[in-house]
Amino acid sequence: MSGNISRRPRARTLLALGISASLALTATACGGSGTETGSEGEGEGKIVFWDNNGGVRTEVWKKIITEFEKENPDIDVEYVGIPIADVQSKYDTAIQGGGDSLPDVGMVGTAYLANMVAQGALDPVGDRIEDSPLKGKLVNGMVESVKAAGGEKDQMFTVPTSANQGVLWYRKDMFDKADLPAPDTWENFYRAAGELTDKKNNQFGFTIRGGAGSVAQALEMMYAQSGIESFWDGDKTTVNDPKNVEALEKYVGLYNKHTPKADLNNDFTKMVATFTGGEVGMLQHNLGSYTDHVKAFGEEKIGGLPMPPSSEGGPRTLVSNPVDGMGLFKSSENKAAAWKFIEFAASAEMNSLWNESAGAIPAHTDAADDEWINKAEPTKAAMESLDDPNTKIVQLPYYLPDWNSISKADTEPNFQKLLLGQMTAEEFADDLANRLNEAQAEWSEQKG
Repeated sequence: MSGNISRRPRARTLLALGISASLALTATACGGSGTETGSEGEGEGKIVFWDNNGGVRTEVWKKIITEFEKENPDIDVEYVGIPIADVQSKYDTAIQGGGDSLPDVGMVGTAYLANMVAQGALDPVGDRIEDSPLKGKLVNGMVESVKAAGGEKDQMFTVPTSANQGVLWYRKDMFDKADLPAPDTWENFYRAAGELTDKKNNQFGFTIRGGAGSVAQALEMMYAQSGIESFWDGDKTTVNDPKNVEALEKYVGLYNKHTPKADLNNDFTKMVATFTGGEVGMLQHNLGSYTDHVKAFGEEKIGGLPMPPSSEGGPRTLVSNPVDGMGLFKSSENKAAAWKFIEFAASAEMNSLWNESAGAIPAHTDAADDEWINKAEPTKAAMESLDDPNTKIVQLPYYLPDWNSISKADTEPNFQKLLLGQMTAEEFADDLANRLNEAQAEWSEQKG
């Protein structure tokens, strides 16, 4: 099956880089390309900031900006909220449109960082961190993820601000009523999915993500169940390893049996709304939806656990979640002011404020012991699982320029076919593996 599906040509990334270089050469006085170098400026005046999750995080960013402008009255921050589903295309369009189209500062996740680095849009920030109060204050794991995702050896192209982790959310009240144990093992998870389902009364054990974002979520479920500890075996991906295929079959087997049929088109928003608005027992998502669950049910009725180990007493195999960060754009004409804003937003107090709002793990080490983290049991459990020496992190290849397109637009339609029975789990996994192996070979060739 996979051999019959057309793929993007191997030279696509080189073509994208060629387009970027061409734009740099043909830029006019009306605005340069995203790869042109701006200037430090005077450390005052106006800067433009792009939020990569506009709407959802607008309120907390407005608070941070207000506090920043109080301390820096000579700097005016223009906030632009970009919907999370549109952010990569917005950045790509702005890069190709020229320097005047880009912000001075923007939130950039590791899932699409390599693509922006390849187009020359971002300034390295490692040296700036070394000369700032942020030196030695950023969680090492997030720093390493940012470096790996950028694909340029030890260079850092964003200042990390937060990380997420996959969580099994569950309705404690429904579990108590059914006298079910918490879904802390895969046996308990699948048992609960079945016993909590009562289709006649529109009650389901689980809600699955069938629309946008489905593939990344499926990978979390696959590796957590299979126990496979690495995304690569040499230069070939382990995505289609028989253990992962078996795990995928079990996962998608829940659809329309122990999940609503409408889950086929679930993106993040619809999936969370299905969980918070109906009689659904469990949801797999990251820490970012914690506040939604608490708002819907109250802290006493909602539970959140790290992904269970593949076998009882065995190690957890957690898929790396994207690390969010603040990027300094190369084309900015006011980098000194932009860097002041990055330093302020990434400081312990502001980083803690943002992550408390998002329900995510702070990047600033001084924020890690704040009271709200100790009160947020799922966040605390996530941090403890990451500190557990038995936990194995499966690093997704965010450094591949094609990673985001492969894991989204190229493969999400196939996941819907899989749910509908129009494709087998083996066919799905083989097709995804072929795309990834091709992208890895291209990347390795370019790196020499």
